[in-house]
Amino acid sequence: MGSHSHPLPTPVTSAGAEGLAALLARPGKAVVALDFDGTLADIVPDPESARAHPGAVPALVALAPHVASVAVITGRPAAVAVEYGGFAGVPGLEHLVVLGHYGAERWDAVSGTVTAPEPHPGVEAVRAELPGLLERFESWSGTWIEEKGRAVAVHTRRAADPQGAFDALRGPLADLAARHGLVLEPGRMVLELRPPGMDKGVALEKYVREVGAETVVYGGDDLGDLPAYAAVDSLRTKGCSGLLLCSGTGDVPELAEKADLVLPGPGALVGFLASVAAGL
Repeated sequence: MGSHSHPLPTPVTSAGAEGLAALLARPGKAVVALDFDGTLADIVPDPESARAHPGAVPALVALAPHVASVAVITGRPAAVAVEYGGFAGVPGLEHLVVLGHYGAERWDAVSGTVTAPEPHPGVEAVRAELPGLLERFESWSGTWIEEKGRAVAVHTRRAADPQGAFDALRGPLADLAARHGLVLEPGRMVLELRPPGMDKGVALEKYVREVGAETVVYGGDDLGDLPAYAAVDSLRTKGCSGLLLCSGTGDVPELAEKADLVLPGPGALVGFLASVAAGL
């Protein structure tokens, strides 16, 4: 075991401490899975200007040779996460996997291609109806629609009253989603309408089984990461070791309360991964 550049923070739970110990002792049996926005990339007002933290790729490159697999699991289209992350053609990340649209799409660095099933017809119907629905909420100007291919999202971050807009739209958007066989997934000042059965937990559990990992590390920052947290808890009951990382200082208390280790944002999370790699 090499020497750490600085001491690793201690997980607050015994299960997390066991997960970190298992990662350090048997890294070749571990999957490290990470969300993108807010975890590997800082949250920015315009999602199109989001980019991986400067330390993210170097940390993943340092970690990848030691572990069974590194995966990025995101609500974004896989190709967009690859582009914004700068993950393509990176020496050391030849086996990186990006599971986009909550696992509905998959990009493998080995082939450089995205594989995906047919999109859900409800997304097209919702896309057509959304602008009209939002226009009926004139007081919530500043909300805007993000096109996600297999899903569609309404952001309220730029509205005059972001929380007020979020609260007012939540019910009507849930009704719209239900009418077209979709589900509404709330996040930080964003409401996403997407097909059921697309969640990070389903994607993570399936991937961990595929790899045959004995330890799973998952890092996230928002409500959409709760299903992945639940998947790690479920895997723990089946003999897996797990380590749950939360990026952020309690912006999403529902996540922070369940985490084994809370790290104050992408810079700290990337630093933690780099320290782990240095110790392997």
